[in-house]
Amino acid sequence: MRLAFMGTPEFAVPTLDALIAAGHEVVAVYTQPPRPANRGKKLTPSAVQQRADEIGLPVRSPLSLRQEDAQADFAALNLDAAIVAAYGLILPPAVLQAPKHGCLNVHGSLLPRWRGAAPVQRAILAGDATTGVMVMQMEAGLDTGPIRATTEIEIAHKTTGMLTMELAELGAELMARVLADLDAFPCVIQPDAGVTYAAKIDKAETKLDFTQPAEAVERQIRAFNPAPGAWFEFEGERYRVLAAEITANRGTAGSVMDDALTIACGVAAIRPTLIQRAGKPAMPTADLLRGKAIPAGTILS
Repeated sequence: MRLAFMGTPEFAVPTLDALIAAGHEVVAVYTQPPRPANRGKKLTPSAVQQRADEIGLPVRSPLSLRQEDAQADFAALNLDAAIVAAYGLILPPAVLQAPKHGCLNVHGSLLPRWRGAAPVQRAILAGDATTGVMVMQMEAGLDTGPIRATTEIEIAHKTTGMLTMELAELGAELMARVLADLDAFPCVIQPDAGVTYAAKIDKAETKLDFTQPAEAVERQIRAFNPAPGAWFEFEGERYRVLAAEITANRGTAGSVMDDALTIACGVAAIRPTLIQRAGKPAMPTADLLRGKAIPAGTILS
């Protein structure tokens, strides 16, 4: 098929690779423009642009697709379909309708649950037992289009980083199967019941709330790993907690209960196992405590 690919982060790269491996003709790759990154704030191309450059595919990075000239350029590609995976720009009706078979999206949730920007993090935070990836036929609404195919998986104790890449690989495989025989994957309208919205993560949510049960605190840690990281503050410094175990200890919420940094929660307690000080590499908590003690009795905020 004659395709355009539209994606930006690492999540989207496996789908682009799958299109190439299946022998489709990818005539253009749309991605977000380079953004400042790392300490030097150097302009850095997206993961998709880097991969497209490696393959030798033409890249387009419009700031918007609302302008008539951008829409005309897209229509002139004469596409069979556009494949979208975490692109980050709204596709106006003129773009959605331009390809022969429309625009197909790889979405990382079990729609209609978790429509929107942060479906993986929201599924973990909510304590969902399962999630999945879907190939959706796009329409003007926010993730409201009919579904062509679904793969479901257990969340278990995975972090957002782990789950995102697992869904990325599964989504790439699912999209390749759908494109191999579109007629075998007819559109199924999403049900009205069970709609939830995965709002973009607010920085205020990343501060650990030890008044919550330990299970909720541990989910918060996994949901924000690898980024932006769940954190607490001690002596004016932020500590990012990247992994933790739940213990049966009980005490005043936020209090450090022993020399191993067991922290009391609203119910039970957590014990961080992987932690990171500002400007330092992540390390096992025991290693951190040898260089920077956080004494029992401390109340963390």
